[in-house]
Amino acid sequence: MKLQTQIPLKKQSYNLIDYNSKLLLLGSCFSENIGNKLSFYKFQSEQNPFGILFHPKAIEKLITDAINQKKYTEEDIFYHNESWHCFNAHSSLSSLDKKEVLNNLNTANTATFKHLKNASHIIITLGTSWVYRKISSNAIVANCHKIPQKNFLKEILTIDEIAESLDAIIALTKSVNPDISIIFTVSPVRHIKDGFIENQQSKAHLLSAIHSIIDAKKNIYYFPSYEIMMDELRDYRFYAEDMIHPNNTAINYIWEKFIEVWISEQSKETMQKVATIQKGLTHRSFNPTSEAHQKFLKNIEQKKKHF
Repeated sequence: MKLQTQIPLKKQSYNLIDYNSKLLLLGSCFSENIGNKLSFYKFQSEQNPFGILFHPKAIEKLITDAINQKKYTEEDIFYHNESWHCFNAHSSLSSLDKKEVLNNLNTANTATFKHLKNASHIIITLGTSWVYRKISSNAIVANCHKIPQKNFLKEILTIDEIAESLDAIIALTKSVNPDISIIFTVSPVRHIKDGFIENQQSKAHLLSAIHSIIDAKKNIYYFPSYEIMMDELRDYRFYAEDMIHPNNTAINYIWEKFIEVWISEQSKETMQKVATIQKGLTHRSFNPTSEAHQKFLKNIEQKKKHF
């Protein structure tokens, strides 16, 4: 008896991810979930140097500025709520100090350029088609930083506009790294603040645009995170308390599916050994000074040195 409808998945036949791969993850908060898993298992990965970015125009701008090796100056930042911010970056790069935020931005930009040039894979998670356009500059922003909404126009990107943005992302990335594999996915997190119907429209635009540009012959792929969440995990027991974000069970489930498609078989044994060490490092003893615990710590340290 089948109690679940499952998304058909096929193991990637080449360009698999292993411990020699170098990965860059960009996009919405779901890219952080997958990025944290890769980090836990000690893959060579970097995630969101500019913080969480939700829409394709923000990611296109990020990649454009990185490749052009843009130098951020005082003209690119602004003061609001006693902190300095940049419309192109997440608030995690903001600071009370003007010099610090500029340093954060330029360091992130340099790091992004380096990772774009050296990465074997880039994983881009798109969250929404809705964007905010600053009225005074007519520029689409990555983050509003809690500036009153009256200063922005809210609009939804069309399928063609998203496809054009994704084409630009691909062309820019491959201009500095022709052999890179690009994996697109859509975040299963629902943007309810946009409205229930509006969220569905937004996701539909993203999905339609992505499927118009994926091409395995050009190393451009799609991984169905959104579909797995919506179909295989269609029960509120797979959501966090806000009933919007996937909980740990759902994240682990989708991660297992990602392993099934993208991680090489040779890497799985190493992942198990890494997991054993990681769990050992988080173990808390009732008696830290005991001989048994000291022996346990020595064993963990030997395993680390072996790796």
